[in-house]
Amino acid sequence: MYPELNPFTPGSGLRPPRLAGRDREIAAFDLIVARSLARRTDASIVLHGYRGVGKTVLLNAMRTQAENAGWLCIDVEAQPSDTGAVRLRQQLGRKLHEAAEQFKKGKAYSEAVRRALGTLTGFSLSLGVVSIETAREPAGHRARSGVLEVDLEELVEDFADALRETGSAIGIFIDEMQDVDDEMLSALLTVQNRAGQKEIPFYVVGAGLPTLPARLSGARSYAERLFDYRHIGALAAESAVAAIKEPLIRNNFHIDDDALAMLTRDAKGYPYFLQLFGREAWNLTGSRLIDVDVASRALASAYQNLDQGYFRSSWDRADASERRVLRYMAAQEQLDEYGVDDVAENVGLSSQAFVGARESLTNKGVIFTSGPGRIAFTTPGMPGHVKRRSEQLG
Repeated sequence: MYPELNPFTPGSGLRPPRLAGRDREIAAFDLIVARSLARRTDASIVLHGYRGVGKTVLLNAMRTQAENAGWLCIDVEAQPSDTGAVRLRQQLGRKLHEAAEQFKKGKAYSEAVRRALGTLTGFSLSLGVVSIETAREPAGHRARSGVLEVDLEELVEDFADALRETGSAIGIFIDEMQDVDDEMLSALLTVQNRAGQKEIPFYVVGAGLPTLPARLSGARSYAERLFDYRHIGALAAESAVAAIKEPLIRNNFHIDDDALAMLTRDAKGYPYFLQLFGREAWNLTGSRLIDVDVASRALASAYQNLDQGYFRSSWDRADASERRVLRYMAAQEQLDEYGVDDVAENVGLSSQAFVGARESLTNKGVIFTSGPGRIAFTTPGMPGHVKRRSEQLG
């Protein structure tokens, strides 16, 4: 009913109509912004968790908070390849200039601002970003060595006075941060560390997979002290209910308690599924009432959608040994997590092959270590997909 007015937004990085269950993270970043306005520095934030839990949405919400406070904000997304490393540098140079244009608005064109923009031009040249028409000042002699760490530090240093004059800060917001190349990651961590010691308001705010904290610590041992690490997982029951119910109420829709329980039970607090199930229920009702029948049909439609894309990509990327692990786990009815020793003993692989399959599935974000000696699927509904695919393949 009225699909063009459907408020639910399943998708990558799309903000839901109700950002439920993330108040603590929003408040923590709001404190960082407030302290920057008071010219006080603080540790930054890193969000980590599996796909579909809303990390990108939350990262974007934090960037919006910073932009509203007058920060010079740069948002980039990393990719795991050599071309990704080049693209990241191009993004950084281009978006620095875009952010600088916003930063200049409403500010006096002081000597500090002029010097900062001249250094920015030089930094862009060192990154190979050409045809910068937005640069008001010619390149100075700083940030042009071609050594990323040196040039980035000089850029931040030369922005320091302009930031202090305006009570502002620089924020680099990085999605998929675990894929940042070694040189760039080392430079970002080193410069943030030195900037903090000099009380320069420079922040790297990141989001990525559960491997991200270890990746940062491996790059710089002091990384664990640079960030407030926030694990982003499934929503609590109350927040899951709010994520579906409140957008419906605002649009004068009603959902039966049993129908709501059915949708939230299958979603298991997973934000992407809550949005998908809500969207399907809205589209399938013939009135402004969502009852158990509508909820049941919505789930069937949603799982058909998931089988064709979301779940299928995880299965298709698994090799033969990994699929044996997935099949055994899926066959254990009603289990939310699985004993590693039990899976290893019954999956029919050598110890070495099982260890390799488990590690690969973990790196691909299909399973995770849920506790000592325990593993689990990262997303609800995956066991059902594995069963259906196994039946199709025979």
